[in-house]
Amino acid sequence: MSRTDSNQEIEIKLRVPDLEAARLFIQKAGYEVSVPRSFEVNSIFDTPDAALRQRGALLRLRKAGTKCTMTAKGQELEGKHKSRPEYEIVVSDYDAAQGILTQLGYQTVFRYEKFRTEFVNTDQPGTITLDETPIGNFLELEGPADWIDLTADALGFSEPDYIVDSYGTLYYKHCMKSGVVPSHMIF
Repeated sequence: MSRTDSNQEIEIKLRVPDLEAARLFIQKAGYEVSVPRSFEVNSIFDTPDAALRQRGALLRLRKAGTKCTMTAKGQELEGKHKSRPEYEIVVSDYDAAQGILTQLGYQTVFRYEKFRTEFVNTDQPGTITLDETPIGNFLELEGPADWIDLTADALGFSEPDYIVDSYGTLYYKHCMKSGVVPSHMIF
């Protein structure tokens, strides 16, 4: 969730071909590493009849290093930024949380992995993350909409570069383009 302490997620993704160049641009813009590079496992849960997906909702369990979180996201709002209600809690035991979700009738419908580095500038209201995924590298800018636009511009990006798709959708599109049967986005 963004550093605005709101229950509204506002973000974009930006594709970056060169990780080192991206790191340099982020640091030149005044951002420092707040969470060092760590491996993440993300599991998306739904009911067997895809009730959450049909409503535009999402339930995710994430393990990033030793930190585990559970996140519920609501339906996306229209706009140039990805915006949707988001509620997130810290979970003390990933396996127990997964067991609880399974007991409640949810099942893992998609799993994706990435390496993530988080950057902040204490004078700015948003967060920049650098994600290394099996389908490429992305920056995520999460925070107030005006901050996203200014930061994207400062990093050399413009509105046509904005990606508002989820990693699941990006993975599915990647598979369709590559002629690969979609499964899980894992290394």
